Amino acid sequence: MFSFFKKKKKEEPKNTSVEEIEVDEPSSSTQEDIKVVEEPTKIQEEVQEINEEKEEVQEIIKDKEIEKKPKKSFFARALEKTLGNLSSIVPKKLEKIEFDVIEELLIESDMEYEIVEKAMDGLPDMITRAQLRHRLVMLFEHAPNVDMSNLPKPFVQLIIGVNGAGKTTTIAKLASRYKSENKSVILGAGDTFRAAAIEQLSIWASKIDVPIIKTQQGHDPSAVAYDTISSAVAKNIDHCIIDTAGRLQTQTNLNKELQKIVKVCNKAMSNAPHQKLLILDGTQGNTAIAQAKAFHEMVNVDGIIVTKLDGTSKGGALFSVSNQLELPIFFIGVGESKEDLIPFSPDEFVDSLLDGIYL
Repeated sequence: MFSFFKKKKKEEPKNTSVEEIEVDEPSSSTQEDIKVVEEPTKIQEEVQEINEEKEEVQEIIKDKEIEKKPKKSFFARALEKTLGNLSSIVPKKLEKIEFDVIEELLIESDMEYEIVEKAMDGLPDMITRAQLRHRLVMLFEHAPNVDMSNLPKPFVQLIIGVNGAGKTTTIAKLASRYKSENKSVILGAGDTFRAAAIEQLSIWASKIDVPIIKTQQGHDPSAVAYDTISSAVAKNIDHCIIDTAGRLQTQTNLNKELQKIVKVCNKAMSNAPHQKLLILDGTQGNTAIAQAKAFHEMVNVDGIIVTKLDGTSKGGALFSVSNQLELPIFFIGVGESKEDLIPFSPDEFVDSLLDGIYL
């Protein structure tokens, strides 16, 4: 082979100018070679397209899986300390559990004894998961169903509760949730009793990029509520969320202030506020029920949001709260992040609780 190329090299003419070289038409064999080169290129392009489509499908599947996972993991996280506490009574998951042990478990989770008796009445000595599940889910059935379709615009929510329950953070979470549903939101800093409350809500409004109506500490909170609703109406905003004071010098003052805000909201827009939401601190367990009753007497609460459930072993108190007050629990909150708020589901809540003790 080497000698052949050498020979060829000698036969090539020397000092041939560019003009002297003629370019022939490609032979049929050369054209076939070109086709052979083109075909792999097309195949590669098709393979690349298939791979891209495959990646898109995998991303869609991944997104769907992520959508499905948060709820279950969220309730499990919310009940982590409660389940950890119950594992000391039932260290190993069982198919059937003794009546007395179930009773102890429910009391240990901070369910009121009166509610425990109601749930356990008539159950056999050895209780299956299905039997207990049916009774526990029934404890939430006293709460009325709330139709959240065809909401007025703006939909005005008044947020009430004692200081430290997590009102400000919950307002931010609600606003963020509405924004993720492509709804417009405006906030009203109606807790003018505390300067820190106005500042905290302003910081959150800036973080989640929503407008806020506020005034100076000590100013009339009813005026803030009126201006917030008026602004929402004028700007055609979907959701209007108004904060309120959690503690004044006496309960009488708080009572009067909340009642005044409700009246002023109705002046700003007929039938407003459309929802009065009570924020309860989950770490307080059953002691929060007395609080809830007091607020309910003041302004006739429409529903509850329970916060800080991950920081307590008193998850069973939710059965008492719903059953005693006969009010719906709309959301539960875990953590400080704006995503840490999901709609409450009695079925998922009960299932997460039973997952810790039953096979």
